[in-house]
Amino acid sequence: MRTDIFARLDREPEPPKIEAPRMSRHRAALFGGTLAFYLAIVFAVLVTSWLVALDWKVMLFRPYQQWPELHAFLDYYVVLGQRGPTAVMVACWLGWRSWRQHTLRPLLVLGTALLLLNVTVGAVKLGLGRLGPHYATQIGSAEMFAGGDIFPSGHTANAVVTWGILAYLATTPRARRYLSAVSATVSLGVGLTTVYIGTHWLSDVLLGWAAGLLILLALPWFEPLIARTESWIFDLREQWREHRRAGRAAPAPAAGGTPEPVLLPQSIATEGAAVTPVTAEGAAVTPGTGAPAAGHLAAGVRGRAHHVPTVCPERPGAAPTGARRPPSHPDHGPCCSTTGPAARPMTGG
Repeated sequence: MRTDIFARLDREPEPPKIEAPRMSRHRAALFGGTLAFYLAIVFAVLVTSWLVALDWKVMLFRPYQQWPELHAFLDYYVVLGQRGPTAVMVACWLGWRSWRQHTLRPLLVLGTALLLLNVTVGAVKLGLGRLGPHYATQIGSAEMFAGGDIFPSGHTANAVVTWGILAYLATTPRARRYLSAVSATVSLGVGLTTVYIGTHWLSDVLLGWAAGLLILLALPWFEPLIARTESWIFDLREQWREHRRAGRAAPAPAAGGTPEPVLLPQSIATEGAAVTPVTAEGAAVTPGTGAPAAGHLAAGVRGRAHHVPTVCPERPGAAPTGARRPPSHPDHGPCCSTTGPAARPMTGG
């Protein structure tokens, strides 16, 4: 009994086509509300409102000093929000899903989400230029436009997008609920961990949650582009396969480049004629070598080695083709003549 998992999976039927989510009214309303929350946080930080004062209170509280026993564990836990390790782990799982479902959609959705994350979050980070808590210069200041790159929190936004993709690509409502709860828990923990170790302000984490959720909610708008990209990749694969099959079916050229001899059809030969193979260009070919004979030897003219005797079909008892016969003399008559040469007189008779 075979236990090879790959052989068993190859025998499984192809799963039905999975419908991509659409931008429903409910999703559009969530997107609009999240966008308003995002803009409100940016405005509150820019005007140095109560949210900035809260940031300073949490930072001066120094949670990593209040609960130092958690520091060792949270240093590893925050890796769940780093882009490199999480992207590799999720890409491996979605690659397995793509192979099982015979589709590239899971990997293309992940690539699209990460591209949107890098563009949107990176642009806001560099545009606002906020400094982190460890590099703050003035108490109570928002530390904006100072050359920093921590607003919004990249760890938090990456955790929301990377782990939220699993829920977005779930194929059943039950799996979607469970994966949504898991991704929310992981992203919430990653955001609070960055506040605990002092690498981000609290407002950075709030904006990171909003930024990641906006990307997940906007993915249905990119589904048509993802479908066209998948179709284009499969078309390229088929063209490549056809090209390979055509290359294998092409005949191989003759070795050495020697022209193949062309044998002319044998007709009833005249006296002393011989059939000699010739090439397509009309050059005589030396038997057994495949090379053109020097000087284009004519049939039955030069040498007995190139003379092929002709057998007359009318003469009874004619020797079979290829039998040894004495060469005919040019003075003799045709081989098919009924009157042979004159009898030689016997001496002494």
